[in-house]
Amino acid sequence: MPSLPTTRALPAHTLSLTRRGALALGAAVLAAPGLVRAQPGDKPLRVILPLSAGSGADGAIRAMSNSLSKALGHPVVIENLPGAGGITGTTQLVRAAKDGSVIGVVSNNHVVNPSVYKNIPFDSLQDITPITVIGATPFVLVAHPSVEAKNVKELIALAKAKPGTLNYGSSGNGTILHLGAAMFVDQAKLDIKHIPYRGMGPLMNDILGGHVQLGVVAVAPAAPHIKSGALRAIGVTTATRVKALPGVPTLAEQGLPAYELEGWVAAVGPAGLPKAEVDRLYQGFKAALDMPEARDALIAQGYEIKLTPPDASAAFFRSELARMAQVVKNANVSMD
Repeated sequence: MPSLPTTRALPAHTLSLTRRGALALGAAVLAAPGLVRAQPGDKPLRVILPLSAGSGADGAIRAMSNSLSKALGHPVVIENLPGAGGITGTTQLVRAAKDGSVIGVVSNNHVVNPSVYKNIPFDSLQDITPITVIGATPFVLVAHPSVEAKNVKELIALAKAKPGTLNYGSSGNGTILHLGAAMFVDQAKLDIKHIPYRGMGPLMNDILGGHVQLGVVAVAPAAPHIKSGALRAIGVTTATRVKALPGVPTLAEQGLPAYELEGWVAAVGPAGLPKAEVDRLYQGFKAALDMPEARDALIAQGYEIKLTPPDASAAFFRSELARMAQVVKNANVSMD
């Protein structure tokens, strides 16, 4: 059996230089801008997404997952747990470990559900820790070209002349796209029938096919169809006009001043997440969105980056919960 090679001891001055070099290297890594230090033994970050693959929130977090992994210093694992409008996945989130290893990415439905569903196994405010609102995407009220209306004034006149004959589709009962259209119907005082679909894909297909006349949809997937003439834009739902459709006025400037809605995504943890972990994760999202690969990917999906600190995110959740409760009440939406 061959003998193992002997190890020659380093001279004392060489060892000293090696230690100094290691210390200098460590200091340089700790000082590196935009990176959040991972502690030894850190677990991968598990991101629970209480929505299906292909949803807006799913696209947003996947677009920035590589950058977030670089910023945090450990892998990011995304897990889709759809069901019951987001309740299934969020139930798992609120029961997760409070050590910063598990977070969730939620959307508008998180603050809508308490007003829509009679029984939810968690409190949408008390059982989470807001980390950051990541960004938001605009919606647009569209019509099939066969609808004889080109703007809000003409659509209201048409609907009032033929009450109960127009219809609008949504991505499902109680979803934000349902409430977006219901807000329009309520504020304009119209009688328009609601046709729920199972997701935005089937909804878009049937508006394009003329099987449903109206709908509130995300701007990004609708814009090419609007530009080709396959869909007609009645108005965008945000407070100001959007870059993707600069010639389309807002619903607010067309006579519905109280109308404002956008689809947002936010990162949250379970209740009781330590402040140090909240701050670490927020800084991780901040560093990730400073990287062009993440920022550009989100913008390409139609998002406006709205990175919001934890305290301001908590205030946003409270205000949105109250606002959506009133919208649901006005629209008379209810689920078992």
